[in-house]
Amino acid sequence: MAEPSNSVPGALDTLPRLLRANALKYGDGKVALREKEFGVWQPYTWKDYFERVRYFCLGLVSLGLTKGDTVSIIGDNRPEWLFTELAAQSAGAIGIGIYQDAILKEVSYIINLAESKFIVAEDQEQVDKVLDMGDELTTVKHIVYTDPRGMRKYDDPRLVYFPDVEARGKEYEQAHPGAYDRLVDATQAEDPTHICITSGTTGNPKLAVLSHRNMISMAANLGKVDPKRETDEFVSFLPLPWVGEQMMSVASGLLFGFTVNFPEEPETATENIREIGPNVLFSPPRVWENLAATVQVRILDASPLKRFLYGKCLPIGYEWADLKFQKKTPTLAQKVRYTLAYLLVFRALKDRIGFTRIRSASTGGAALGPDTFRFFHALGVNLKQIYGQTEIFGISCIHRDGDVNFDSVGKPIPETEIRIDNPDPKGVGEVVSRSRALFLGYYKAEAATRETIVDGWLRSGDAGYFDQNGHLVIIDRMKDIMTLRSGERFSPQFIENKLKFSPYIKEAVCIGQGRDFVISLLCIDFGIVGKWAEEHRIGYTTYTDLASKPEVYDFLEKEVRKVNATLVGSQRIRKFALLYKELDADDDELTRTRKVRRGFVDQKYAGIIEGVYQGLAQIKIDAVIKYQDGKTSQLKTTVQVRDLGGQEEVRPAVA
Repeated sequence: MAEPSNSVPGALDTLPRLLRANALKYGDGKVALREKEFGVWQPYTWKDYFERVRYFCLGLVSLGLTKGDTVSIIGDNRPEWLFTELAAQSAGAIGIGIYQDAILKEVSYIINLAESKFIVAEDQEQVDKVLDMGDELTTVKHIVYTDPRGMRKYDDPRLVYFPDVEARGKEYEQAHPGAYDRLVDATQAEDPTHICITSGTTGNPKLAVLSHRNMISMAANLGKVDPKRETDEFVSFLPLPWVGEQMMSVASGLLFGFTVNFPEEPETATENIREIGPNVLFSPPRVWENLAATVQVRILDASPLKRFLYGKCLPIGYEWADLKFQKKTPTLAQKVRYTLAYLLVFRALKDRIGFTRIRSASTGGAALGPDTFRFFHALGVNLKQIYGQTEIFGISCIHRDGDVNFDSVGKPIPETEIRIDNPDPKGVGEVVSRSRALFLGYYKAEAATRETIVDGWLRSGDAGYFDQNGHLVIIDRMKDIMTLRSGERFSPQFIENKLKFSPYIKEAVCIGQGRDFVISLLCIDFGIVGKWAEEHRIGYTTYTDLASKPEVYDFLEKEVRKVNATLVGSQRIRKFALLYKELDADDDELTRTRKVRRGFVDQKYAGIIEGVYQGLAQIKIDAVIKYQDGKTSQLKTTVQVRDLGGQEEVRPAVA
């Protein structure tokens, strides 16, 4: 078994071989997986993990699974997901994860493109999605479900219960002794083993094919600069189709032997994280933004004394964080102040969010706003930025301990090369990279693969440069960098991240390409703004009603002006409007990882955008709202436009 030294012996160069080695090393003496079910944490030892994978693999083989087939998996994070993925890989097949909240057209597109013969669906809801597609799924032979509740009266001949497949596997093993070991021994490092779905910010997602070598080498190289230990606890609460969760729950979990914990439900993830107290946490920016908002809201609800202490201690935390970023040695007085602030406030806050034992905290998938980054370092959380793409198994760069800079994404990890192509006079160009983790290509998309991999280098589509310290700085997607009519360029994502640091703003989209000034479309956080409205005796009924209140506009204007005070020149937001609904992945406005699909947003809200630039104070809306069950309704409302005036009116930042 590969030890935490991060070396990967050649004999353990596939994921099923790592699982088998861990089962031999740890047996029943160490917990590999843990799931909270019916209020109780249910453990699975490494022996349990191995046996469940072995029998499910052989069960699938008895049903016709062969090398090169694809197995689609859809559902929440559960041990059965990992059993399925490793079982498919053991047989030389390829697992492919589908986001559990994907709508029918997304599910059918992915399954048909992958030509999956097997679908493993968690429960009745996911089975219904598959069955509702009827004859659209021509390649599907078997639909395996893991939760039997509500399934008793279903009679589709393709349906089979997960434990029944395992039972078939036990029978197959008796008839074919040693079959599983022969299958695992036949796996090769370069074999395609898993498909991760790309974000699809401009249309349908692409299917990135990864090999065993891709996944294991990236986990090992990340571990060299951000060590993982076999004693670590990790909570798997982000969708397993996401490449970041595959990196942690699957590749790193198998390589380093730490325990992966699964929450009872997605809604209980925050509570379950506090129960486990993980040592390792890897999440996209939206999770960190939500956590920061949660802390700030709790402070608003706290007693006057706690609010007073928080208000006094947070600036001390920011001072401490800035010293770390600037690599300055704190004075004795600064050490004493921060120690007191930590003991009085920050230690309790970390405990409330389950971060008491956190050692490795990182964020990736998109840029995290500097305000959020600075906030967590003020609390004493050593948060680091990770940068990469799905096509290079998620990670190319990371901050090192003691060398964190929120303006950058750190330095390349071992065995990863990064260069800047076609740099301008300031050194800004396209970021391209290569490593052993470079994917095999897009499934059934050779032309797209050739456009993405050029001479062995992965084109990221991101604009960036290296600073004087060798850190990579990412500005934005090259296609998303905007140019005002004056010729001044700006990054909308940079401004949006600053806006979303406010707990009252859930989503923001900045616009300005070819225009005279920048505007922003904002989505309020319904729960938090609703609570604020109730405290101020402001009545409302729906999201649309609340977002149209003049008092809410007045309040949000203060938040936007705070952001403007940190921006320069024409980057500042001149006008903003509150959208009448939240941006939603089901409406193609966001990807499943909550990245804005700017093209869809620009098109859908073109009337509002043009109205803002034409100087209208109010814009009448007559739109069709689509619900998850497919039903629609007509919505008529009025969107207000708030003009913040010329840039000379922006108030300076208050320390």
